[in-house]
Amino acid sequence: MKKTKAILIGAGDRGAKSYAPYAVSYPHELEFVAVAELNPEKRADFANVHGLSSDRCFESWEEMLDEQIEADVAFVCTLDRQHYQPTIRAIEAGYHVLLEKPMSPDPEECIAMVECAKKHQKLLTICHVLRYTPFWQNIKKVIDSGDIGDIVSIQLNENVEIMHMSHSFVRGNWNNSDESSPMILQKSCHDMDILMYLMDQKCKHVSSFGSLMHFNEANKPEGAPLRCLDGCPAENECPFHAGRYYLGEGKGWAKKFTTDHSREGIIHALNTTPYGKCVYQSDNNVVDHQVVNLEFENGATATFSMCGFTREQTRIVQIMGTKGEIRGKMDENSISVFDFLTQNETVINLNEPLSGHGGGDDAIVRDFLQEVKNHQDGDTPSATVSLESHLLAFAAEASRLDNGKVIDLRDIGTGSLSHIAPSKER
Repeated sequence: MKKTKAILIGAGDRGAKSYAPYAVSYPHELEFVAVAELNPEKRADFANVHGLSSDRCFESWEEMLDEQIEADVAFVCTLDRQHYQPTIRAIEAGYHVLLEKPMSPDPEECIAMVECAKKHQKLLTICHVLRYTPFWQNIKKVIDSGDIGDIVSIQLNENVEIMHMSHSFVRGNWNNSDESSPMILQKSCHDMDILMYLMDQKCKHVSSFGSLMHFNEANKPEGAPLRCLDGCPAENECPFHAGRYYLGEGKGWAKKFTTDHSREGIIHALNTTPYGKCVYQSDNNVVDHQVVNLEFENGATATFSMCGFTREQTRIVQIMGTKGEIRGKMDENSISVFDFLTQNETVINLNEPLSGHGGGDDAIVRDFLQEVKNHQDGDTPSATVSLESHLLAFAAEASRLDNGKVIDLRDIGTGSLSHIAPSKER
């Protein structure tokens, strides 16, 4: 069987460590033949792992695409606001594209990418990896069997986990919606996608509330310096003190912002990068909690809650049907199905996933490669489905910024996107 050849645009955490390892585990299926990465250390690390010569390592994606490298697919794993141009160029150059979520912080760009894929008859798959996990696929299987009847309502909680919140969304790359994406799009477009996947209905109304309640200067300890290592008087009382956390239990997280994993290397990074800043004095503006209310065309409803103030990182779901109920907690990898008539409970215990995101990281790459092999001109790109959940996330953010105004998603069908256009934080 002919292996698929790939190029990688963006060798960061998701590109190099979540999707590209598939080529190491299954070298007969996937081979990376070139990489574009601005950071020279990350570029060199990727080249070493995948055996790339120097002439197949590029600082910019523009330079790499100009080389017209012979490959079947492009993995685009840059930061959110750097998705649009390389995706369009890669499709136009003849590559099928696997694109890290979210598609773009701009709804017009999201639509344009889907239209470009259709025009050039190329696959465009968005990394909504939760759809590919055994946890959610088994839940979907129970729903489709009819065992719980018709869905009346879904409650979905995303527990971000407190230190993940402080690392990624207060100090990290996704802390400011003007530079990356709103929280509901960057972190929770997975959840909007899962709700659409489970409900299998068009959503007609959405409203949302949320704010940056805690991680702001109003909650700064008295006398706290800009950087934790500059002698914070609240060091022993603050769970977010950068020195204690990243040199202790959070040392694994430190590997995401420095390639020097020694204590001296971490300390240097804390003195020179945003990860050493006080969480109450960072340039963050994304919400630390948000709720979204959804009404679907058949009358069913769903509520989604994202909160950064939780002890564990997981998703908890309750699906209420006319004949029964499903409950699940993703980190426990177990699903409970309750039958109203018999009062019987069936518990489905799933195998421990072998890759990230509950097994979804490997599974989406495997599925994408199969789609590439079976692709025929005229096939609809799967991003068409992903586009719906992205527009849902845009609408939720528009509602939040407009004091919870109910957004009618049916207006999108008229071609107007003005009511869900990107807005500045207030």
